[in-house]
Amino acid sequence: RPVAGQHGPADEAWWERAPVREDLTRYLAGALTSAGQERTPLLVLGQPGAGKSVLTRVLAARLPAAGFLPVRVPLRDVRAEDDLQEQIEQAVRAATGERVTWPELVRSAGGAVPVLLLDGFDELLQTTGVHHNDFLVRVARFQEREAEQGRPLLALVTSRTSVADRARYPDGMVALRLEPFRAAQIQQWLAVWNDANAAGFTARGLRPLSWEVVSRHAALTAQPLLLTMLALYDVAGNGLQRDGGEPLDEADLYEELLFSFARREVGKTSADMASDGLLRERAELEMQRLSLVAFAQLNRRRQWVSAAELDEDLAALLGRSSPGASGFRTPLGAAEVALGRFYFVQRAQSVRDGHVLATYEFLHATFGEYLAVRLALHVLSALVQNRPALALGDQRVDDDLAYALLSYAPLSGRQMLRFAGAMAARMEPGERERLSRVLIRVLDQHETRTGDQHPAYRPATLRVASRHGLYGANLVLVILLLTGGTTAAELFPGSANPVSAWHRHALLWRSALNEEQWTDFALSMTLHRSWDADGRRTLDVAPRYGAPSPPDPVDANWLYRYPRGHGGPGWSRPYWDEIWHKMEVSGGTNDSLVRHVMDPVFAWLGPSVTTFVATEGEPATSLAHDLLHLLLSGGVELTDAELELTYRRVLRGMEALPGSHVHRVTALLATVAGRDDARLPADLRSEIYSFTR
Repeated sequence: RPVAGQHGPADEAWWERAPVREDLTRYLAGALTSAGQERTPLLVLGQPGAGKSVLTRVLAARLPAAGFLPVRVPLRDVRAEDDLQEQIEQAVRAATGERVTWPELVRSAGGAVPVLLLDGFDELLQTTGVHHNDFLVRVARFQEREAEQGRPLLALVTSRTSVADRARYPDGMVALRLEPFRAAQIQQWLAVWNDANAAGFTARGLRPLSWEVVSRHAALTAQPLLLTMLALYDVAGNGLQRDGGEPLDEADLYEELLFSFARREVGKTSADMASDGLLRERAELEMQRLSLVAFAQLNRRRQWVSAAELDEDLAALLGRSSPGASGFRTPLGAAEVALGRFYFVQRAQSVRDGHVLATYEFLHATFGEYLAVRLALHVLSALVQNRPALALGDQRVDDDLAYALLSYAPLSGRQMLRFAGAMAARMEPGERERLSRVLIRVLDQHETRTGDQHPAYRPATLRVASRHGLYGANLVLVILLLTGGTTAAELFPGSANPVSAWHRHALLWRSALNEEQWTDFALSMTLHRSWDADGRRTLDVAPRYGAPSPPDPVDANWLYRYPRGHGGPGWSRPYWDEIWHKMEVSGGTNDSLVRHVMDPVFAWLGPSVTTFVATEGEPATSLAHDLLHLLLSGGVELTDAELELTYRRVLRGMEALPGSHVHRVTALLATVAGRDDARLPADLRSEIYSFTR
C-alpha cells in the first residue's frame, strides 16, 4: 500500500484497507520492472521470523542475471555511520573479497539494472536509536542521484513492523507486509514437515504433527520460525501431543518449550554433564539469564534491550564477577554467547565507529512476558525461606531484589496475569498460603521503605513514589492470584480502617501507572463491599476472570458507615460543591469525563447529590440517584413496587433539601410523575401533587 505522510505501516488498522495477495512472486516481478520504483525503495515489513531476510536471499538468487544485478547489503554487518554508497561497497567486498567502487560495479554489469536488497533497517533503528530514522529518505535520494547519473536502480528495504513508526518515509514509497500464516498455509507446512520426517517418525515410534494439535496454539503457529520451534519440540517424544491426552495449557507449554531448548543447548556445550540433576540445574540458570533479559525489556517498557543495557542491569543487580564465575553471575560476554544460541532470541546488530552494537528481542513477545512472570514468582517465593536467625521482634523480610525488579512496570497485562495465575495454581495450597502471608508482610513493611540496595539498577527514570506504587500494585496482584481473593482487612492488617487504606493505596497505584496500565490493573480484579458479622465494613477483592461486568450498586449505608439495611432517618451533607470542585482538581481524563456528564446534575440539583434516604432492608441511595433512575429508566424498567418505592424515597429526600433547590427538583418530579401517574397508588399521587402544585 502506498505510504502517505509519516504514519501508517506500524499500525494494524492501517493495513485493513490493503488487499491480501498470494502472488508474491508476480507482485515483485511487477514492482521490479516498474519505472516508479526507480525513485523510492519498496519497504518490506514483517514480524520476527516472518522470512524477510530469507526473501532477500531468494530474490538475490532468482533475479535473472541477464537483466538484474542484485546486491544484498546486510545492514547489521556494515558501519552504521557510513553513507549508503560506502555501505554497499563494504557489502560487496564482504561477499566477493574484492574492493570495487559502486560506479565500477554498475559499469561492469553491462546494462543490467542494479537491485539493492537492504536487509535489516530495524536493526539500525534499534541499535542506534533515532540516528537513522531518515534512512529510507536517504535511500530515495541515492536512487534519485543515480537516475540523474544515468544509472537507475531499484531498492528493497526490510524491517520489522514494530519499529516502522520510527521511520521517515519518502514521498511515493510503497510498503508491503508479509502476513502471518493462515490455517491453509500452516496445514501445507505440516504436510511438508511430516512427509520429510516420515521415516524418522516411524523409526522412533512418533506420531506426525497434526493440524488438530497445532491449532491449539494459534498465537505461535502463525509465524514460520515459531511453528518450526513447536515442531522441533514435538520431535522429542511427541511432547506437544501429550500422548494423545489433554493439551498443554499456555503456561505449561511455555515452560516445557523454553526449558527443553535451554536443556538441549546446555547439553550440546557441556559434555561433562553426567548427572541429569546437574543438567537441569544448568538449564535453570539459562532460564534465569533469559528471564533477566525479559525484565530488562519489561522495565524499559519496550520489546528489546541493548547488550550495553543488559550489561549494566546484570552488574547492578548481581555485581561484576570474575571470568571464572558461573550461573547468574556469568559475565555478559558469556551471556551474549548463551543468548545467541537460542534462536527464539532475536539478536539485532549494527556496526558504528568500529564497535558492534547489539540488541536482543524475543521472537514472540509472550516469551518475554512468561519469563518475567516466572522469575518474579521465583524471587518472591524465595522470600518464604528468608527467615531471621532470631524470631524475636518484628524482623524485616529482605525483599531488596524483588523491589528492584518489580518497581518499574506492572505485571497486570492480560497475558502476564494468565501466566501468573497458571503458575500459582500449580503450587501446593500450603505453599500458596505461606507465600501470601509473607507478601502481605512485605506490603506492610514496604510503606516505610527509605533505602534502595540496588541503586545502580535504573532501567528507567521514575519518581520514588512511582516505584513504591508499582511495587505495591505488583504485590497485591500476586497476593490475589495466590489467595483467589482476599479482603482489605487481610491486606492491611495493621490499619484501623482497612477500607480507607485500600483507597489510599489505590490512589498511589493509579498515580504510578499510565492510563493503559491503570486500565489493565483495574480490570484485573473485582471488588465487593459488604459488612462482617460484627457490622463492620468489609471490602472483598478477587481476581477477575472473563469479561468485565457492571460493578455492584453503591450502598450509601456502607459509604457512611451505617449498618446494612439501615432504615432510619435520611441524612444530608453540605459539601456537594466540594465534590464537584475536587473532580476538577484531579483533572484525569476519566474523572473529567464523569464530571462532564454530571455537570448538569451538580449545577441544577447540587444538594441532592449528598442527600440520602435509607429504607429498611434496602441499600441507601441519594436523591440525585433516584431522580436520575426515574428519568432515564422511563419507568418501564421498574416493577410497580420498585417504581413506588423510588418515588417515596424521592419525596423523603426532598424534605431535607435547601429551599433554593426544591423548585428544580419539583419541576423534574412533576415531569416524570405525569408519565407514571397511572401506575402509582392514589395516596402517593396525592403526596406528589402536594409537592409539585
